[in-house]
Amino acid sequence: FSTAIAITEQPVSVSVPVGYSFTLRCRAQGRTSLQYQWFCQHQSDCRLIPGATNQDLPIVAEQTQLYTCRVNDLHRNAVFSDWVKVEVHQCVARGLPPRLWRGEPVIVLNPSEQRVRVGQPLQLQCAAMGVPAPSYQWYRNGNLLEQQKRKKLWISHTKVSDSGTYLCCASNSHGEHWSNAVDVHIGEQIQPTSLCCTSPAVRCKIALLVGNNRYQHHPNLLAPVRDVFELSHLLEHLGFQVVSLLD
Repeated sequence: FSTAIAITEQPVSVSVPVGYSFTLRCRAQGRTSLQYQWFCQHQSDCRLIPGATNQDLPIVAEQTQLYTCRVNDLHRNAVFSDWVKVEVHQCVARGLPPRLWRGEPVIVLNPSEQRVRVGQPLQLQCAAMGVPAPSYQWYRNGNLLEQQKRKKLWISHTKVSDSGTYLCCASNSHGEHWSNAVDVHIGEQIQPTSLCCTSPAVRCKIALLVGNNRYQHHPNLLAPVRDVFELSHLLEHLGFQVVSLLD
């Protein structure tokens, strides 16, 4: 009975700030009464969520995970919903949505200006929160880049013609939000970025991150290593030179 159960409403991916409360939904129809069971996966660890046996799964966002729902009937037929991603943003102080946020896209990571040698790879990154999770579209000099529809714009071998002003549009069913516009310079002679702080004429941003886990008079924290890693990754894309220390 491959068609004994039909999922009529799939859960949808979301991109939300840490601590945000929301609900994943799954609806199905079958020939008998149906039972639901939700599962989650973080990295390679997939597990059943105890007690998550309703059509709706309430979640308080803590970390980025994948979710799916299994639906079975009394005849041992079973189907799984689509896997959906719950993306959780830990560091969104400036991009935090307003109090009455209804899920419209909010940019939390803007691309940064790049100087790249001809033939070298180019990567620009944009990230936005939204319910449902936003889709992305990149533009150069106001022209749509047909193949660039992900958070990360990637060009493996740059040409001089790839120079220009880039920006990204994040959109979902509630609206759209545009990233900052940034200039990308492709050329033969590019000053090494390692010299940026040796020249008094160039402003350089440096971030020092210290993740402490071993305290003498305090219990260990939950995830300082992960937090330092995620924050350093974010700051690097904002143009900072990052020095990360642990314990």
